[in-house]
Amino acid sequence: MLKLLARIVFRLLFGVRVRGRLERHAKLLLISSHQSFLDGALLGTFLPVMPVWLMHSTIASRWYFRIPMKLFPYLVVDTANPLAMKALVGLVEAGRPVLMFAEGRITCTGALMKIYDGPAWVAAKTGAAVVPVHLDGPQYSRVSRMSGDFPKKWFPRVTLTIGEPRHIEMPVARTAKLRRRLASEKLRRIMQESVFAARKRTTLFEAFLDAVKLHGRGRDMLEDVRQADQTYGHLLKTSLALGRLAGRLTREGEYVGALLPNAGATACLFYGLTAQRRVPAILNYTAGVDGMQSACRMARVRTLITSRAFLEKARLEPAVARLEDVRVVYLEDLRLQFTLADKLWLVFWALRFPRRTLARVRPEDPAVVLFTSGSEGRPKGVVLSHDAILANIAQIHAIIEVTSKDKFLSALPMFHAFGLVVGVFLPLHCGARVFVYPSPLHYRIVPEMIYDRNCTIAFATNTFLANYGKHAHPYDLRSVRILGAGAEKLTGDVRALYAEKFGIRVIEGYGATECAPVISLNTFLAFRMGTVGELLPGMEGRLEPVAGVEQGGLLHVRGPNLMLGYLRESDPGRIDPPSSIFGGGWYNTGDVVTIDDAGFATIAGRMKRFAKVAGEMVSLETAEAIAVAASPNAAHAAVAVEETGRGEVIVLYTEDPALKRDALKQAARNLGLPELALARRIVHLKPLPLLGNGKRDYVELNRLARA
Repeated sequence: MLKLLARIVFRLLFGVRVRGRLERHAKLLLISSHQSFLDGALLGTFLPVMPVWLMHSTIASRWYFRIPMKLFPYLVVDTANPLAMKALVGLVEAGRPVLMFAEGRITCTGALMKIYDGPAWVAAKTGAAVVPVHLDGPQYSRVSRMSGDFPKKWFPRVTLTIGEPRHIEMPVARTAKLRRRLASEKLRRIMQESVFAARKRTTLFEAFLDAVKLHGRGRDMLEDVRQADQTYGHLLKTSLALGRLAGRLTREGEYVGALLPNAGATACLFYGLTAQRRVPAILNYTAGVDGMQSACRMARVRTLITSRAFLEKARLEPAVARLEDVRVVYLEDLRLQFTLADKLWLVFWALRFPRRTLARVRPEDPAVVLFTSGSEGRPKGVVLSHDAILANIAQIHAIIEVTSKDKFLSALPMFHAFGLVVGVFLPLHCGARVFVYPSPLHYRIVPEMIYDRNCTIAFATNTFLANYGKHAHPYDLRSVRILGAGAEKLTGDVRALYAEKFGIRVIEGYGATECAPVISLNTFLAFRMGTVGELLPGMEGRLEPVAGVEQGGLLHVRGPNLMLGYLRESDPGRIDPPSSIFGGGWYNTGDVVTIDDAGFATIAGRMKRFAKVAGEMVSLETAEAIAVAASPNAAHAAVAVEETGRGEVIVLYTEDPALKRDALKQAARNLGLPELALARRIVHLKPLPLLGNGKRDYVELNRLARA
């Protein structure tokens, strides 16, 4: 009766929903996330079994837990002490369901915290079915341990998600301590996957509305170079207005071109278009007129939205004027078309009932088209669904804490997948403030902006990080909590520079536009130097053997963040699904990767960036690594070209005019690398050509080498 009464009360106050089913198991270990002081009562009320509760000795000693402890069976232990867990093993072996908080404390980050070894050791020792239980909502209650301006309510909506049962095998290791640690890592992974599995499937604009409702319309969220804070309410108003105006000029389902800088209005245009079931196709303004024309053709773009002020500052007016079969619409003109009737609609209807203004959009519908960088070939249009983008945000949020205390510095352009998804959508959907800067090439200004705006999270490519590190004052990055690197390999000299000059450990990840974009990431909970981290929760990876490559193979991935497919110039408008030797739903990344026993991935290089030298497969990135060791203060890039009578040879382009082959030989010996990886020709070229996202332009370098 008490349990029935508690269910009625909790459902009335918190609207509690239970997802998933708990099946019967001979040995059952329930592992729950720990969000607030409400968790015990919620779990005890809504779980279909009455488990034995594991209570930490420090918690059990507090007077205010004495009454609840009389209502439930419990066992008092210290989870950090493996010897104290033997009694718990006996309970599980006897068939008693047991419930534990594996973190051992209530979260103060809103995300998963450290997992103690004890629960995983019990699971491995007993062979029990491990059922993860994720609570979402209690972290927003008044009895959570979240601080600062984190949004808190008296009665937040609560969802309890029961995951699929898993088993943890006892790891094989030299010592018992190491076996416990390895088992704990497996449990951490299970918990992270349960966090991701509990995500809500929705659309981009609806997810944005959820964030606005949670954090409030008055919260300052986005700042750009105009140095005016834009609140959630301002972003919502602008998104609704731009969506209404663009909707008059286009049809539902149409790909609408966007040629705009990093700015608040750009983000609002994206949201507004998706709300009206239009698909923004974001053009790369560094690709030149041919690249933009190609993008418009493959996506059948008939309307391009841009800004006169931007075109003038970026000197793009001649390029846009040469685009064929495209109607150019300027934001400055759209503002003049917003009539009194539109303003009345916005104030009295759209802002009051924003969900009722949305077109019928499904999570699996196309949300945005991004165009690949074309660093090694012709660009392709990558069509990402609402669900793919939001899944990637949920995957990142499951392994790294991003809260309302954080502020992002986003300088990568929004036509880049990292710049758009990680730099804009992630913070706006997680309640973190963001400062968007128009260009990552301002090497002195970007670190100054991080310092001036007290940014806590920033990310860039290795090339940009190297230049920021050279020009920044050692105090500029004092506020940075997470500094991420992606899009190209993080070099040892850049990693060392940030460790020595700023005291920061750079978190390296790996991704592809086709995966919206993050595939793997090092984190504070799971970090291994020189790797790109573990695959994200919900992702699977398989390696295809490559002839001539002894370790690793060609990486194929599958997951909910995978693209719908490609748009190609040869068949405009048609979405070509990803293909793989492993069947539908898999994507061939084109990268040669090794994955160790702990699940950490290391990128050997692009398959296209291997050369066959004297019958052996040689990574061009190895040739670049040798050059970096020989000349660490200059930039280098290696390409392979065919030579008559020799087959493929390696050509090294370098910004160091003094670099000679003898220095490369000595560096290769010091690194223990074969001389086959040495460049046969060395060409001085300064500066090396770069794409707009900071990657080296290997297409241009190959053209120069062939010439």
